[in-house]
Parts: sequence; structure tokens; C-alpha cells
Amino acid sequence: MEALRQIDEWPATMKAAFVLRAEDLGEMRGPREHVFRWASVTKLVTALAALVAAEEGVIDLDEPAGPEGSTVRHLLAHASGLPFEPGAPTGRPGQRRIYSNVGFETLAEHVAERAEMPFGEYLAAGVLRPLGMSAELRGSPASELHGSLDDLLLFARELQRPALVAPETLAEATTVQFPGLAGVLPDFGRFDPLDWGLGFELRDAKEPHWTGSRASPRTFGHFGGSGTFLWVDPDADVSLGVLTDLDFGDWAKEAWPNLSDAVLAEER
Repeated sequence: MEALRQIDEWPATMKAAFVLRAEDLGEMRGPREHVFRWASVTKLVTALAALVAAEEGVIDLDEPAGPEGSTVRHLLAHASGLPFEPGAPTGRPGQRRIYSNVGFETLAEHVAERAEMPFGEYLAAGVLRPLGMSAELRGSPASELHGSLDDLLLFARELQRPALVAPETLAEATTVQFPGLAGVLPDFGRFDPLDWGLGFELRDAKEPHWTGSRASPRTFGHFGGSGTFLWVDPDADVSLGVLTDLDFGDWAKEAWPNLSDAVLAEER
């Protein structure tokens, strides 16, 4: 795929990317086995672990978790009222979309308590090992998964053809939760609404957007502050994943949409 050659010009020292179509093996560029910090792309893996826990009966999406009035669903959808960094809630659950690392850490603690094991162990047993991933959680379940491009490809394949959870479960997770909530998408500004699923950011009608202008409204995924991202476009049946060692900045605001548009242009 010619589009992937764009990453050669990116300012990161280490960078790698793949395009995955339907059930093919994927096309890759850059080091496949180099271990990168995934940053907030970690939230997608943590969210999938929570969905596995819900299907196993370890948790219920609508049981209380987090601040008063909040549920597991609120935590996954950044609607619990918890702030980005540690601190008291800044609002009541369901009022605003407040992107929250604390919310995902609270979610992981809740899963760990219900499962009666450390969250890292549950994540490994419920998601990483079943998918054949060698990625490792080295800290916060909001931002500290470390893994390779091969790992990200395996995870993307699960999101395109779910096996760990029912397709209906993933479909629910990638539709809007608590519709109509406004909020700030980190580094991209305020959106009203700022639509989000159960851990998955939804493109919907957001403009401008890091997934570019060609991605369908059904596109879902996440980006991370270490120059990483993963999106899945169900309409095109394509996913694009990127890992780098350069923190998010103005370079990414231009490079990511350009790459995404070029990938989808080659598909159509």
C-alpha cells in the first residue's frame, strides 16, 4: 500500500503502521516487533476486558461503580463526572463528557475487585493471551500498555471480527452512550455532542477529526499521547493502526488525517 509510505516522512525516530482489510494478513510498514508505549490506545484494550467481564458475569455494565450515581457504563463512556487527573468529581454522572484517565483506573479497580485478582492479570487472561498478544500492562490501565505492531494488528483483527465477545456486545460498545453530551476531545477542542461508546471514541459527525475526512461516521477507535492510534471503519471493513515514539503534537494533527484519507482513497 503506497499510503503507508507517508510514515517515512514523519518526525518520529521509530514509527510503524498497518492496514488491515477484512480478514487478510494486513500490510505493514516499519518495525513489527519493536515495543512501543500505546498511551491512551490502552483504553481500548481495557474496555474490551471490561466487556469480557460483563459477558462472564463478573460485572454488570449498569451496576454502581465510581462516584455516587455512576455506573460501569458511565466510567467506560467518560460520563461519570470524574476529572482527567486525580481529584473530586467535577459534575454529576451523565451531565458532560469529561475525558478521564481516573475513570478508567476506577473501572479497572472495580473489575479487579469483582474478579478477585489484579486487573493486569485479568487483562492478560481475558484479552492478551487469548488473542496471542505479547503486550504487557506496565502501569495505568488508562495509558500504560506496551506492545508491538504485531500486537496492535491482532487486537484490530478482534475489533473487526470479534471472537472474545459477541458481535452484539461490540456493536453496543461502538454506538453512542448517553447521547447529547458535550465535552472536549483532548488536543482537538470542544464538540457538542462529543459522542463516545463504551471506551471507543466515535467519529460520527465530528469535524475536523483525527481519522480524516473520508472515514465513515461509524468509524471508532482511539488515539494516544505517544503518537499512537487505531481506528476501525466498519463500512469500509478496514482498520489502520500506528505506533510511534514521538509525543502527539501539531505534526500528528496533519499527518494522521492525511494518512487516513490516503488509506481509504486506495480502498475505494
